[in-house]
Amino acid sequence: MIIDIDDKLLSSDLFTEYFCCDYAICAGVCCVHGDSGAPLDEKEKEIITKNLAEILPYLKPEGRRVINEQGVAVIDIEGDLVTPLINGEECAYSIYDDDYNCLCGIERAYFDKKIDFRKPVSCHLYPIRIKNVADTTMLNYDQWSICQCARDKGENEQIKVYEFLKEPLIRQFGEEFYKKLEEIDKLVNDNNNK
Repeated sequence: MIIDIDDKLLSSDLFTEYFCCDYAICAGVCCVHGDSGAPLDEKEKEIITKNLAEILPYLKPEGRRVINEQGVAVIDIEGDLVTPLINGEECAYSIYDDDYNCLCGIERAYFDKKIDFRKPVSCHLYPIRIKNVADTTMLNYDQWSICQCARDKGENEQIKVYEFLKEPLIRQFGEEFYKKLEEIDKLVNDNNNK
């Protein structure tokens, strides 16, 4: 089922499926695997470019090399603007802690108050993927096999996809939009319980 809110089309999965990242199990593998980098928009590319001097010290030498060679963003095989990859795998902005958990160098610079941009919204919103077609924005739930532990944890803790993503949804669309999601959730689940 598709739900229309403020000219945005949302998959009903956002209200019926459960999700909560289980970083203790996955260790941030979503930043390492995939066939493309994280989607960006032009504004985010500009922000990263502007803050690159503050971000680079956080990155691995391989990430800095790739960014130096390819730029802060690239066009992928589907024609989308994305973050560059190291050896066609992990994001150039990925870093690792002492336990080899994958983290985001951009986000680390943000938490250290070096920059005021947290990370690309596509990363912050995952597992929601935004697709713009003509004048329509679609929000879909991307069910990637490597996130099974997040689905299990979400179900165990009864955290719906949209609830887990409250902060990035408000960041991208505002408080009023999120309040409408809460109202829709009640309607969808009341109907499912009848």
